[in-house]
This record gives sequence, structure tokens and C-alpha cells, in this order.
Amino acid sequence: MAQPGDRRGVAFVVIVVVIAAVGLYLTMWPDSSDEAAREPTANPPATRSAAVPSAPLATASAAPFDIYSYLPMRKEQLAAAADLAERFTAAYGTFRHDEEPAAYAQRLKVFTTPELAGTLTRTVTSAGFVEQMRADQTVSTATAALKEIRQVEQSSIVFVVTANRQVTAKSGNQLATEEYAVTVSQLGADWRIYDLRPALEGQKGDQ
Repeated sequence: MAQPGDRRGVAFVVIVVVIAAVGLYLTMWPDSSDEAAREPTANPPATRSAAVPSAPLATASAAPFDIYSYLPMRKEQLAAAADLAERFTAAYGTFRHDEEPAAYAQRLKVFTTPELAGTLTRTVTSAGFVEQMRADQTVSTATAALKEIRQVEQSSIVFVVTANRQVTAKSGNQLATEEYAVTVSQLGADWRIYDLRPALEGQKGDQ
């Protein structure tokens, strides 16, 4: 018959064996995190890339674009002002030594404001200009063409006009090309040349 001390010893041995068995079981069971690491990913995470628009940001409209609706004058007014700038520039570059200076000034006067007419008259009738032209027997014939619109204001437009002058003279014949900034200003219901300068100087219209 086993004594109480012997029974306690046996029970202790049994407990130790059970604990050892549980420990062994836990060490052999795969960890869930290790299993997840070993398991291949079915759908790898997509890398984020810069968004590319599927269509251009600006597309042409089917409706016609009317630039004249953004200008302070009608299409016909702009065309009339451009035509005036061309005709005046051609007249300015056309003169001859045997023409009366006052007649030349009068031809220009019909295109201009009274203020510019006075300035041009003093220039083309000055003794220095007349004497040089007559001494060299100069004959100048010009054509003019609009190059660009430089500035548009409420009542004035600055055009850049190219003048081609065929010049014959005692000192030699030549073809001269010049560019002018021509300001056309409204005078009542009509247009008049307000200013004329070399294009490189630039100018602003009548404010």
C-alpha cells in the first residue's frame, strides 16, 4: 500500500510530464505570423503612379471663335482703320523733287488730325528737306502693307506698317524698306492718323 508521500511524488512527476508535453506541442505548432510570411501573396499591392489625364486639358470648341467680340470696335471699323494706316503710309513715302512742298503737305493732311497735319506741314516744307530733295532730284514711290496690330484702345489703334520705297536720285537708286508705328484715332464718326513714328521707337495711342 502506497504511502501519502509516495502518492505526492507520483503526482508531481505526472504534472511535470504534462507540462513538458504541452511545451513540446507549442514549439512544434507553426506561428501564425510565420505562416503568413511564408504564404505567397495572391494580389500584391498596386504601386501608386502619377495620374495621367485621359484627355487634353484644352479642347477646341465646335463653335466659331469671334475675336472681334472682345475688341472695343466692330470688324468693319478695325478694317477701315487698317486701310487708312496703309494708305497714309504709302502717301507719306511718295514724293518728288518737282512737286510743290505745299501740295505734298496737303496730300498728307487729308489723312491726319489737325495737330499732326501742322507738324507734317512744317517738316515737308522746311528749307532743309526741300533743298536736299531738289538738289538730288529725288523721286520716291511707296507701297505699304500692314504688319501687325501693336495696341488697341477704346478709341485708337496702333498699327505697325511696312513701307517699301523705290527711290531714284542723282546719288543713286535704291529700294528702301521702313517700318512705322502708325496711331489711328477716332475723330467723331471717322478715323484719322494721330501719330507716326519709326516702329522701333514705339508709341501709345491717344488715351
